[in-house]
Formats: sequence, structure tokens, C-alpha cells
Amino acid sequence: MCRTSTAVGQTVGDMRLTKHHGLGNDFLVLLDPDASHPLDAAVARALCDRHTGIGADGAIRAVPTTAGGRARVRMELYNADGSRAEMSGNGIRCLAQAILLADPAVGATIPIATDAGLRTVTVHEQVDAVTHSLSVAMGVARVEGDAPEWEGGAAARALLVDMGNPHLVLDVSGAGQGALEA
Repeated sequence: MCRTSTAVGQTVGDMRLTKHHGLGNDFLVLLDPDASHPLDAAVARALCDRHTGIGADGAIRAVPTTAGGRARVRMELYNADGSRAEMSGNGIRCLAQAILLADPAVGATIPIATDAGLRTVTVHEQVDAVTHSLSVAMGVARVEGDAPEWEGGAAARALLVDMGNPHLVLDVSGAGQGALEA
């Protein structure tokens, strides 16, 4: 539990955050069913700071959806630097796990509204009391163009790809194992 005031950069009242891990990323998740605990960039930075806060790659707030759509919740995603992100595959799976832990009867699919559109998380299995196997339908990748400034060495080609958030894809298919080691 965190308790803070109503000033800018702080939240209202008590917040119950849970921390989740997905493929090397960690996220703080706030299930906010009555939308009474707004997050902003300053709060996200403070919470995610690994030295003075709880520490995480990002903060996620789940609020009720508007307009009665198919989504169970709406995801608000903040990066550790406080900037907003449209989507994170690992982050949305962490949010789905928080929803499952709060309501185990949620079902085999969890539709979630994001800034990149509706995404559906599929529950494959519960591995143990706190671990779930989940996947997310990320949608179609959009190739934004070449990124020649990243080509060279082991990278034969570089592309900018959008999956709801920007990615850099490097073609290293011709590189030997030794070329890929740091």
C-alpha cells in the first residue's frame, strides 16, 4: 500500500499495487475499478525508480472501460521515465495476471482496451498459485521503414516495426554465433 496526497505528481488516498514479471520485464499494476487513483508521469517515475521507489520497467493502471465495449478494462501504461506507451506485450500479460489473481473466475480470454486498440489475452494454464501461462494477440505488425543507421556488423538489415509500440528489428540471419555474443 502507498499513501499519498492529491498534489500534482501524487495519487489520491491509498493505492494497492502488485508487481508482476513477464519475460524479463517487471511492471507495477494498479487495479482501479472506481477510477479513483489517477496516475501521472511524476507518480510513474517515482514508483518505477529502482533506487528511491519500488522499481519497475513500467506502471499500469486498469480502469473501467467507457462506452460499453468488449473490453474488461482499459489499460493505461507508463514507462519508467513517466512517458505514456500505447502497448506492451509483456505489460498487458502482467495486467491480465493481476486481473486473474483478483478474480480467478475471469475466464479463458481477457479483452483489454489499450491506446493501440483492443487486445485479447488468452489464459493457457495456471502453473502454480502465482504463475500463469498467457499469450496476447498483438495484431498485425506494421513495417514503418528501413533504419539504415542501425545496419552494419552482424546486422545486415534494420527495420522499424510498430506492434502498437515501436520496435527495431535487426536481420542477423547471416551472423555466426560468435558475432552475436556481447
